[in-house]
Amino acid sequence: MNFASKTLCVVLLSAAAATASAQVRTERNISLNLANQLAAAGVAACAEKGYAVAVTVVDRSGQVKAMHRADNAGPHTLGSSQQKAFTSASAKGSTLAMMETAQKNPGAANLVYLPGFLLLGGGLPVKSGDDVIGGIGIGGAPGGHLDDQCAQAALEKVKDQLK
Repeated sequence: MNFASKTLCVVLLSAAAATASAQVRTERNISLNLANQLAAAGVAACAEKGYAVAVTVVDRSGQVKAMHRADNAGPHTLGSSQQKAFTSASAKGSTLAMMETAQKNPGAANLVYLPGFLLLGGGLPVKSGDDVIGGIGIGGAPGGHLDDQCAQAALEKVKDQLK
């Protein structure tokens, strides 16, 4: 190969790589309608057990899509539900599981210092197939494990819409 041919190959390969990386991505995300249904289902699931809670649903990037607060829910429940939803969506996992890991693993204990993270039970990722499209956080039941149960019940209620 002569110099001109080699140069042309390099230019063409560079252009092809630049074109491939410049393509538009498509991402799945939670809709406002589904977020409101999920928040209402979370409040209802906890109300059935006698708990006045707040529920926050965030999109895949951790931004609030819906927030419901039951009558008589404490003022702190809004903040805790939002932080749990953000934590579960951004880390793509259960806040209860993350809390348990941080308690057992000194290397994970520093997670509590991440801004916006709250390692208490009640936050779960919202998944459509394998894609995390959001997060749900519930705060206000007398224990994070009970918030977690309500979040699981809310996800169960809308599971047919998450396919």
